[in-house]
Amino acid sequence: MKSQTGVERKRHPSEGPHMYDAIVIGAGPAGLQAALTLGRMHRPTLMLDSGEYRNGTVQHMHNVVANDGTPPAEFRATARAQLAEYADVEIRDVGAQRVTGSAGAFTVILADGSSAEATTVILATGVADDLPPVPGLQELWGTKAFSCPFCDGHEHAGRSIGILGPAPRAEHLIGLLGRIVGEITVFPVEQEFSAEEVQTLEGLGARVSASPVTAVDRDGDDVRIATESGEQKVAGVCVAAGTLRHRAPFADQLGLLLLPSGSIEIDDFGRTSLAGVFAAGDLAHPASLPGPMASVLLAAAAGQFAAVGVIQSLMAP
Repeated sequence: MKSQTGVERKRHPSEGPHMYDAIVIGAGPAGLQAALTLGRMHRPTLMLDSGEYRNGTVQHMHNVVANDGTPPAEFRATARAQLAEYADVEIRDVGAQRVTGSAGAFTVILADGSSAEATTVILATGVADDLPPVPGLQELWGTKAFSCPFCDGHEHAGRSIGILGPAPRAEHLIGLLGRIVGEITVFPVEQEFSAEEVQTLEGLGARVSASPVTAVDRDGDDVRIATESGEQKVAGVCVAAGTLRHRAPFADQLGLLLLPSGSIEIDDFGRTSLAGVFAAGDLAHPASLPGPMASVLLAAAAGQFAAVGVIQSLMAP
C-alpha cells in the first residue's frame, strides 16, 4: 500500500488485517474507472488484476473518444500509471477465487491463497466469448474476426466481409454494416439456411453460402473461408453466433439475481440484488436494456456509476 505521500510501502503483519472501503475485482475499463473514482474520493480501495481481459487479443480499440486506435494494453498501462498517483488505491496483480460475506464485511479469497476484506465489492470481471465451433476461428479472434460493428466495422470500409451465424442476427448485422463495407457473404454455421432465410438475406443485398462454414484461416491480409462447396476470401469475418459467459463465478457464489440475458441485474448505480455488492461492465446491465453494451466507454461509465454507488452506500447512516 502507499502512505499519504504516495510512496509505496508494504503492510507489516503486526498492523493486523486491513479493511478496505471497496475491493474492485477486475482491471478492464470498468474496474480501472471504478478504482480511479474511489481513489479521487480518498476511499481505501484494492483493485485485483488477474491479467485476463475480453479484448486481450485485440490490437487496437476503436470508437473511444481521444483513444481511437489505441492498443488496449497501452490504455490499461496508462490508467494504471495514473492510479499510482492515488495513495488510497492499491493494485495487486492476482485474481480472485471466492467472495463471501455480506454488506459491511466481505472477504475475497485471492488466487495466491491470501485474502482481503472490504465493506463493499465491485465485480468488474467481464465476460468471455464462447465462439461457434469453427476450426481456426479462435486464432483469428480479435484480429481478423470480430463481433461489434461499432468497434471494427469502419476498418473494413469498402472491403468484402463474411458473416458467420444464424440468419436473424445476420440480418441485423447487414443493416449495420451494409453502408460501410463492400460485399457481404453470409455463411451458416453447422446447419444450412432455409429457403426463406436465404431469400430474406439476399433481399438485403448479401450473398449467401449454400453450405455451412467448415474452417477459417488467415491468408496473408485476408481470411479464407472454407465450406463443403468451396472457398472464398474476405477481408474479415463478423461473428453472428457464439455466446457470452461470466469470466468469474462470483454471481453464482453470491446468489445474485440474473437477467434473461444471463447478465447480473443492476440498477443505475451498479447495485446488485445483494446489498454491498456492485457490478459494472460487460457482465451486468439494467433490466431496461436487452443485454450488455460491449463498449470501452460504456464499461468505464458503468465503473464510475458503481463507484459513486459505493460512496453513497458508505455515507448512508
